[in-house]
Amino acid sequence: MSDSATSIFKVIYYNEGEVFEIYARNIYQSDMYGFIEIEELLFGERTQVIVDPAEEKLKGEFAGVKRSYIPMQSIIRIDEVEKEGQVKVSDIKGASNVSQFPTREHRAGKPTNSDS
Repeated sequence: MSDSATSIFKVIYYNEGEVFEIYARNIYQSDMYGFIEIEELLFGERTQVIVDPAEEKLKGEFAGVKRSYIPMQSIIRIDEVEKEGQVKVSDIKGASNVSQFPTREHRAGKPTNSDS
């Protein structure tokens, strides 16, 4: 990897029925098994009057967050890029033919696997 002071990473991942595309200075394999750590999230400095709703949503979601842990099975892709782009939030439905790795669903009072 290149110098971490100048590296920028684009992280695309699933989050509750949406696909998030964010930019960060640092990413690591977490000490918590199965998670990726993301630090120093980057949001574009806007000199325009136009407000991007997706960026505002992500700024609000990550406000006050020092470090975020994302499950590995939620990660779609991580790229090291030359410069920061615009953050995005999009719906999974109809967005692509890629589906999320299956996870266990928990329902109130009932395990969903056949072992129980």
